[in-house]
Amino acid sequence: MSKNSKPNEPIVTHIYTADPSAHVFEGKLYIYPSHDLDHDEPSNDNGDQYKMEDYHVLSMDEAGGPVVDHGEVLHLKDIPWASKQLWAPDAAYKNNTYYLFFPARDKDGIFRLGVATSDKPAGPFKAEENYIPGSFSIDPAVLVDEDEKAYVYFGGLWGGQLEKWQTRTFKEDAEGPAPTEPALGPIVAELSDDMLTFKSEPNEISIVDEDGNPLLAGDEDRRFFEGPWVHKYNGLYYLSYSTGNTHKIVYAVSENPQGPFVYKGTILTPVIGWTTHHSIVEYQGKWYLFYHDCEMSDGVNHKRSVKYTELKYNEDGTIQTIDPYGHK
Repeated sequence: MSKNSKPNEPIVTHIYTADPSAHVFEGKLYIYPSHDLDHDEPSNDNGDQYKMEDYHVLSMDEAGGPVVDHGEVLHLKDIPWASKQLWAPDAAYKNNTYYLFFPARDKDGIFRLGVATSDKPAGPFKAEENYIPGSFSIDPAVLVDEDEKAYVYFGGLWGGQLEKWQTRTFKEDAEGPAPTEPALGPIVAELSDDMLTFKSEPNEISIVDEDGNPLLAGDEDRRFFEGPWVHKYNGLYYLSYSTGNTHKIVYAVSENPQGPFVYKGTILTPVIGWTTHHSIVEYQGKWYLFYHDCEMSDGVNHKRSVKYTELKYNEDGTIQTIDPYGHK
């Protein structure tokens, strides 16, 4: 791929990519997306149309430069515990090792979180024999803090099964809280030093308004739906996530990596397509938002394309809202 990448345009066009997790490793931008299969089956709220079977790794030497596809780095058939649906992954570096964290359904159809390792950021990755004990739901995102403590954030409603785990036991028929009840938050767990298990019990993160009141389940403009991501800026932790059926990326801020987080506002207004999923990374002195949409497939929800754009902060630390299509 020798074509230069441009902001707000697909960074690759030879495959469909989604759910980009962007990191700076070895001086380069590495992007860890999911890989949408090109099929024409119908969509549903359970996400059955998202059949992804493998992961590719993409990289850029500079924002706006050519994008390299390093090819398939992990396939479903090489993950002993998994049955299907390799959804949104993330990567982390610690112990001189690169870790790929990913969700998949186990043999019983329950989403779990798995780990695969490599000595190179571009893989290939070798999966652990079993999923992380005690893990559930989808969308893992890992923060390795300055003190070398590592946290994994995860969770997603509906197809992501988060509401089925409210008792910490899987209940197939469980529903989410009533609209007037506090919304379900994402889950956080500190990882063990070897990054392969939870060091602490997973805990739900509280997201509150400026007055300290929990966001309610009926507050679909602000409440958590899926796709948590945590980054640090000026010593504060920024939790950003998708609102689901209002199709926004929003964020909340805390002084503690495990919250509570105070809701602040919208980062990205709705994109073409149902899902929205992102990451935020600093590279060569600028901040970037990586996201996806379905513009290249004319709105087909399971044929998505990764894009990026510059992200800017105001002097008070708030994030300027981005319109992905540049409307004024």
